[in-house]
Amino acid sequence: MLRAYGLKDVGRCRSINQDYIFVSEKPIGNLPNLFLVADGMGGHKAGDLASEYTVSRIREAVEKSMRNIPLQILKSAFQYANQKLIEKAQESEAYSGMGTTLVAATVVDNTAYIANVGDSRLYKVGRIIEQITRDHSLVEEMVRLGEISREEARNHPEKNIITRAMGVSEKVDMDYFTTGLEPGECLLLCSDGLSNMIEDSQILEIVSRRKDLRRGAEELVDTANRNGGRDNIAVVLVERDEVIR
Repeated sequence: MLRAYGLKDVGRCRSINQDYIFVSEKPIGNLPNLFLVADGMGGHKAGDLASEYTVSRIREAVEKSMRNIPLQILKSAFQYANQKLIEKAQESEAYSGMGTTLVAATVVDNTAYIANVGDSRLYKVGRIIEQITRDHSLVEEMVRLGEISREEARNHPEKNIITRAMGVSEKVDMDYFTTGLEPGECLLLCSDGLSNMIEDSQILEIVSRRKDLRRGAEELVDTANRNGGRDNIAVVLVERDEVIR
């Protein structure tokens, strides 16, 4: 059985919520389920439009897709949504330059299929916590090149500079991942408003002792806000407790 719960919060320092989520435990097109987190960027109202519009176009593309391979469905949906977002940005000067991060996941049988662009993340949480996606950000590139440590990256002044996003170029460059999902394990999709405010070890502790997904998500959001809540917060938790058929 697959269960999921999503929650978003404006945080303590922002007046507009530019994060957007989508949670469906039921089939969307040829996918048995679909989970999305987007973190918009842009001027007043543009960032929240970018994230919501992109998620809607992803859902539309998945519903219409005739493909059967999960990662191919996600890839074509990302390309479609990217093009539509570029076209939307041309409708108004206020929308110019808007874009969004995006992380998507679907669970088929015992495997999670994941795609991402930007610095919204997907973690797998079980006995340990594992970040499955890799941020498309300036500081992540610096870590990979050995210029700064992982710990230095966490509080780096340029941490919010992303190197890839939906809506910024004609061809979106996304990454793909697969990971097994065993009974009792949990997927966490989140925006950087969560991951910047809570250490991975604290995420592991909160998710591991969850009584249910709703209360786990609420505690994650509450903790991020207690730690400063400097950005919008988006959380989607997905768990399974038996073999999915």
